[in-house]
Amino acid sequence: MNFEGLDPGLAEYAPAMHSALDPVLDAHLNPSLLQNVELDPEGVALEALPVQESVHIMEGVYSELHSVVAEVGVPVSVSHFDLHEEMLWVGSHGGHATSFFGPALERYSSFQVNGSDDIRQIQSLENGILFLTKNNLKYMARGGLIIFDYLLDENEDMHSLLLTDSSTLLIGGLQNHILEIDLNTVQETQKYAVETPGVTIMRQTNRFFFCGHTSGKVSLRDLRTFKVEHEFDAFSGSLSDFDVHGNLLAACGFSSRLTGLACDRFLKVYDLRMMRAITPLQVHVDPAFLRFIPTYTSRLAIISQSGQCQFCEPTGLANPADIFHVNPVGPLLMTFDVSASKQALAFGDSEGCVHLWTDSPEPSFNPYSRETEFALPCLVDSLPPLDWSQDLLPLSLIPVPLTTDALLSDWPAANSAPAPRRAPPVDAEILRTMKKVGFIGYAPNPRTRLRNQIPYRLKESESEFDSFSQVTESPVGREEEPHLHMVSKKYRKVTIKYSKLGLEDFDFKHYNKTLFAGLEPHIPNAYCNCMIQVLYFLEPVRCLIQNHLCQKEFCLACELGFLFHMLDLSRGDPCQGNNFLRAFRTIPEASALGLILADSDEASGKGNLARLIQRWNRFILTQLHQDMQELEVPQAYRGAGGSFCSSGDSVIGQLFSCEMENCSLCRCGSETVRASSTLLFTLSYPDGSKNKTGKNYDFAQVLKRSICLDQNTQAWCDTCEKYQPTIQTRNIRHLPDILVINCEVNSSKEADFWRIQAEVAFKMAVKKHGGEISKNKEFALADWKELGSPEGVLVCPSIEELKNVWLPFSIRMKMTKNKGLDVCNWTDGDEMQWGPARAEEEHGVYVYDLMATVVHILDSRTGGSLVAHIKVGETYHQRKEGVTHQQWYLFNDFLIEPIDKHEAVQFDMNWKVPAILYYVKRNLNSRYNLNIKNPIEANVLLAEASLARKQRKTHTTFIPLMLNEMPQIGDLVGLDAEFVTLNEEEAELRSDGTKSTIKPSQMSVARITCVRGQGPNEGIPFIDDYISTQEQVVDYLTQYSGIKPGDLDAKISSKHLTTLKSTYLKLRFLIDIGVKFVGHGLQKDFRVINLMVWQGSFKSLLVPKDQVLDTVYLFHMPRKRMISLRFLAWYFLDLKIQGETHDSIEDARTALQLYRKYLELSKNGTEPESFHKVLKGLYEKGRKMDWKVPEPEGQTSPKNAAVFSSVLAL
Repeated sequence: MNFEGLDPGLAEYAPAMHSALDPVLDAHLNPSLLQNVELDPEGVALEALPVQESVHIMEGVYSELHSVVAEVGVPVSVSHFDLHEEMLWVGSHGGHATSFFGPALERYSSFQVNGSDDIRQIQSLENGILFLTKNNLKYMARGGLIIFDYLLDENEDMHSLLLTDSSTLLIGGLQNHILEIDLNTVQETQKYAVETPGVTIMRQTNRFFFCGHTSGKVSLRDLRTFKVEHEFDAFSGSLSDFDVHGNLLAACGFSSRLTGLACDRFLKVYDLRMMRAITPLQVHVDPAFLRFIPTYTSRLAIISQSGQCQFCEPTGLANPADIFHVNPVGPLLMTFDVSASKQALAFGDSEGCVHLWTDSPEPSFNPYSRETEFALPCLVDSLPPLDWSQDLLPLSLIPVPLTTDALLSDWPAANSAPAPRRAPPVDAEILRTMKKVGFIGYAPNPRTRLRNQIPYRLKESESEFDSFSQVTESPVGREEEPHLHMVSKKYRKVTIKYSKLGLEDFDFKHYNKTLFAGLEPHIPNAYCNCMIQVLYFLEPVRCLIQNHLCQKEFCLACELGFLFHMLDLSRGDPCQGNNFLRAFRTIPEASALGLILADSDEASGKGNLARLIQRWNRFILTQLHQDMQELEVPQAYRGAGGSFCSSGDSVIGQLFSCEMENCSLCRCGSETVRASSTLLFTLSYPDGSKNKTGKNYDFAQVLKRSICLDQNTQAWCDTCEKYQPTIQTRNIRHLPDILVINCEVNSSKEADFWRIQAEVAFKMAVKKHGGEISKNKEFALADWKELGSPEGVLVCPSIEELKNVWLPFSIRMKMTKNKGLDVCNWTDGDEMQWGPARAEEEHGVYVYDLMATVVHILDSRTGGSLVAHIKVGETYHQRKEGVTHQQWYLFNDFLIEPIDKHEAVQFDMNWKVPAILYYVKRNLNSRYNLNIKNPIEANVLLAEASLARKQRKTHTTFIPLMLNEMPQIGDLVGLDAEFVTLNEEEAELRSDGTKSTIKPSQMSVARITCVRGQGPNEGIPFIDDYISTQEQVVDYLTQYSGIKPGDLDAKISSKHLTTLKSTYLKLRFLIDIGVKFVGHGLQKDFRVINLMVWQGSFKSLLVPKDQVLDTVYLFHMPRKRMISLRFLAWYFLDLKIQGETHDSIEDARTALQLYRKYLELSKNGTEPESFHKVLKGLYEKGRKMDWKVPEPEGQTSPKNAAVFSSVLAL
């Protein structure tokens, strides 16, 4: 194919006949989001990332079945359906080959074919796959082993190959000859001269060889002599593609115009019986690829590079109705192939994505495919791991074969001696408090060990990893021996133990004695809780995010601002990021980057949490940067103010962005300089082979090497017009206010580097301090506020504080005049020598202080977890505790505990691995406006359009508020909500038959109703929103919610459908204005809507207690059961509600009437004793009726009953 006639703007996307070109990313897929995809040592993506969900396939009509990413950002150069097995092969411009098995496109193998050139063509054989590059022919097994590697002349530029029989191959290119290769001997057997050079496409029938030339001609050659028998001059410009079927030859290409070459929309069709052209076929797309797909007729598939595909008959007329569209991730399609069975089509685009289109839900690529051979499972992986450092671990966990030979462990008696285990000494506390009665001693249990268990110690110096006794471990391992575990209790994964009352009797205060809020971990994809806390405790981020409000339905910046608002209001009780994580799961880029974990993977810890949280870190910063770049005033939320930033850059960009100059120097001498910016840096470590002797590297040296990165790599050179080895350097133009670093400790190589540097730093520190280091230094828990050294006084650290430390608390950066960067560690000694303000006196000198570290806890029992060490600033302590100081804390989901600052930089690589570091500039808060203005205004309550397409005014169930009806402080609002189930409850049955809840069901709000509580329109709803959801609903709970399938679907719903964000803003405004909510069971309603955190008996925080009037508690006696709304309505109001199903309007109105009744019976709360008699009568009647409302023909209203006479007398 020849693309010289394409528009110049499209020339860089030429397909496989051209040299590999610099890939261009799609504008919809941010390139910074793809920088952290898992790569193997050769730079190839390890897993195919799903692009979109599979769709319903209609029989006989081609539709997209699956899409996968072969190699992120690298254009696909060629695709080929295996002729022997159910596999699809893909080659890239980077010389990498990937195979996918079956219609599900499961990755089978992936390997590098050529280090510099693109793959031009692929041909499958019985025993392997042939790959053709520019001047190389490689035959490899399907697993990636090389069978032979045939090098061609350096001057050759090959583009096409043709397998004439099982052992003979023809190779053609831009030169004036075609080579014949014998595959058995791997030698060149013949060289055929061609009159017209440039053979880029070759086909074969039982009569001719067909050669397509770059000049636009197609030549027909004899099968034996290879002489030209006939020649068609198809196009005046160049040939793009052609195909042969039966007696027809069809070709597409480019024609010469006055301005150059242009894509010709007339296909040239030739009759091979008469060797002449027939009527050209006019099509409605710009043809770049074409193939015959002979099923019932000789259909032609014509494909354009923009993704349009048209089917037509070669001798008929093209119908515009036969056009369908492929949606490539990149801007252009680069390759196209048809399976041997004609049931599948494969498209490859310029972003490395492969699209599979089929005409049936379960297609086969070949009529008769042989069975594919898969790798045998490794037996070692199926065996439990053994920790050889544990003396009590039974070695019988590993099965061994039965043998009569002597075992290695069967030592002769001469070489071994019995060493019985001695019982440990009795605790001194027991001996002190023991009372003897005869020869028997009695003493209270000091509870220093597990009951009825005495651990043996083989080594007196064995370290006590679990000496921390202030916080008990999670319920996940309460019955395990703590001395067998290396991870300290406070770092272990914490889980919530559910009871019959759910979370109400779970003691969160046991895990968090501070006034800061933790985050609940049971929500899907809550692995990012630690990073949410890091962002929250960055004061500028917290304030600027809460000032943001836009009209996007799933805006992570808005949802993060709502979550920060809850964290601000909490007084030590945990919050849940349900709405934020729901919006996070809907972002396409999050799914494409593999950030959305399945529940099973999250529970078992199958995912690599360290890599996952680092990808999430890059994703969230980029996403917040994009969300806050939208400067226009939102239309849906007219009350929201404008953006916080007036320039084109966002406030996230101002905080995190680092401006750089990237210079690329080719070996030809041409230099390219382009400006760019990044929101974070990734540590680049020195070569491990050079560090075996324990060479000392300061952290500042490694950081400078990572920021000012110099590397040699293959890049496109415009002068050479091909990929060339280039030297790439990076110069810093502007440093960020917050320096974010991904540690990338993803293998033992990086872990060993950290371990070696920590050991070297420890030896140097001991040598530096000499004998001044104390052996140990302990602090009581009550003295945690005084941890750290006083200002101006250097306290000598202890040995324990110096172990496993390589990370500095502060670093100093200086911008030099020649665009260089100096980085050095900044210690307390430097602070005292130069003075605290010295760093800011000189222009271009900045000091960064460590603010947070996110670490990966390696725990084989629970699959590991992520925790954060965060230095909480003065403003947070001032708001929460009324004191002014700074303190380091450990954040482990809902476990929060103050720690010593040295613990934040100590990394024992056996179980505590660094993942993310946050450094902030000195006096950062003084550079930004930290005022928070509530962006929600009254306009959110005005009328809004429904998302439902079929919703009509006749179906409207509410009347929006008018301007003169805006609620005031103290107004009553009846509230009720209905829910659906997204995930079922996970529980297990114990041996005694009782049920234990492992994970509660995940609920989602489906309908919210607010009813006027006063005025002439009292009882009329002003909000009745059905909440649209994009997540799969497991159970609509129609009997209890009244929600039916289809009510939440915008395509078929007749309800007033809106977004959760829109309704959330309405409720937030009502809360902020100070209205009083009246309802029944509002605790659950507020929790699922995510307007609540746990606090005290009422457990509502975002909604103040004096704004909630819950009829559940108004008509409740202590230590008695809660009474249903239906029974209360029947007893007090003589109403029969909730007959067949629930209706939120009816329930909200009934709650309002019950509250009026409560005021009437209790005399506005002034006569509690008389109302207590009413409640006593209520409970007596309920017990008699078994709390069931009678049928209409049953009992009369309770107002006529004797038990109600006392109520009437009042």
